[in-house]
Parts: sequence; C-alpha cells; structure tokens
Amino acid sequence: MAARSWFYASEGQQQGPFPEIQLRELIARGTITADTLVWTEGMANWQRAAEIPGLAPGASGPPAMPRSGGAARTGGYSEGPLSIDFGILDFAWRSIVLFFGLVLVIPAPWVLVWYIKWFVPCVNVPGRPNLSFEGAAMTIVPWYFGAVVLFIGVAMTGIELLNNLMFFVQIALYWLFVRWFFANLASNQQPLGLSFSGSFWAYLGWTVLAIISVITIIGWAWVYVAALRWVCRNIQGTRREILFVGTGLEFLWRAVVAAIGTIFIIPIPWVYRWMSRWLASQTILTERGAQVNG
Repeated sequence: MAARSWFYASEGQQQGPFPEIQLRELIARGTITADTLVWTEGMANWQRAAEIPGLAPGASGPPAMPRSGGAARTGGYSEGPLSIDFGILDFAWRSIVLFFGLVLVIPAPWVLVWYIKWFVPCVNVPGRPNLSFEGAAMTIVPWYFGAVVLFIGVAMTGIELLNNLMFFVQIALYWLFVRWFFANLASNQQPLGLSFSGSFWAYLGWTVLAIISVITIIGWAWVYVAALRWVCRNIQGTRREILFVGTGLEFLWRAVVAAIGTIFIIPIPWVYRWMSRWLASQTILTERGAQVNG
C-alpha cells in the first residue's frame, strides 16, 4: 500500500494523486479527516479515510498517527491555546527597520511583508506545524499608494469635510489588511484556506467604540477584548472554533504595566514579548460548540 498513489475529495473536487507518505501528512495536518473520501488503485469505490485500516484515526488496525499525550484531537485537529516566542535582539532590530520603513512611506509595503513573514512563524498553532505567511507586497501596493495619493490630494484641497472622510478610508485599509492577512496564512507551505468574514461596517463600529471608550479611562480594555472575540468569531475556513478567553481586567492591568515599561524604552522588547505571549495563551482552538472556561 505504501507505493500506491492516493486521491481524496475536497468540496466536490478530486485532489491528487499523492504518495501515501504525503497523504498521511495531510491527515496529520487535518486537511484530510476521518470522514474525507479517499481512493487508490484496487478500490472498487471511494471510501471514508476512517474505513481504510491503519490510515486515519478511528480506522481498524494499528493506528497510523498515535495521539500525543498533551493535546486532545478531534477529527485530526489538535486543540489548545496558541503560543508565541521570539528572540529579543531579533525582534529589536527588525522592529527598528520596520519603523523606518513606515516613516519613509515608499518602502512600507515591502518592509511590512518582510516583518510579517518573520513574525508569523514565531506563532505556534496546535495541529498546524510550520506556520507561515505567503502574502506578497505587490498585492497591497495598489491599496497603499492609492490611499497615499488620496490623502495628499485631500490635504491639498484644504476642505475639512474631506479630511474627516479620510478616517473611513483609513479604517477601510485596516479592514482590507485583516482580510488579506488571514487569507495568506499557510502551514507546511500549504494554504490554510482561512478567510475573515467580518463586515467593514462592523469593523468600523468596533473602531469607533474603541475610540469613544477612552473617555471611560478603563473601559477601553473591555472593548478591546470584545473586539478580539469578534475577530476570532469571524475567522472562517477552520473546523475548529477560535476563542479569545482573556478578560478585560486581565488585559487592563497588563496594558498598564506595558505602558509603564515602554516609558523606559529599553524594556520595550521584553514588554512586547510578555504581552504577546499572554494574548496568544488566551487564544484557544477548541471543538465547535464546546464550552471553555477562561
């Protein structure tokens, strides 16, 4: 069986052929689940992967992929929190380059993509090894420079109303960026097929609410957490549910500590890593419909 080539069905389309070793990698990543239809030469009909002895979890015969002791699995998907780690010096010099790239305006798209391609692999997602970002700078160049030209043109008119309307243009750019970011995430150089379904108007609403909440002194922390939960709910293309379980109070005191730390400048990389680790640890992958206490 090891020498055979396999096909599998995805969204009504035939995928393959794949050597069995690659098929097992697809099963390990969750691309193929126990219920996915598969076929190889010698089989009379397509069958569920779970019905092929030793091929997928739940199949008869010796299991091809033993479960690890630390992570629960459902249909080939691991569950649990995200984690993140990166070197302090690596973060520091890359962030400085990013800052100057944004200040200089023209190289901003290329520097931003370069930075994201470094940062994303620092994130560990259960069941999704070797996370990467496959987006290209040229995709966002039209949005970015189009907005730059628009901002300059509006500034030259001196019309206050047009200047105020540019706020909506800026929010639209952020919204497009979020959609583009999730659409270009990959694992083992294979696209994850994620998408962001949150509407522009909802994104605008959360942004305005966040700005208004600043007058409450501390209420912005709860708004920020609620907005993160909204973002997680609108990530589509995964069979697992993505939840943010951190609370407003937890975020508030950490943000205050982080703000104090940044005043002294030197601790900024350590403060950023500390905050990033907490945010990642509060982002949970779980079976859809499961109750998570946090």
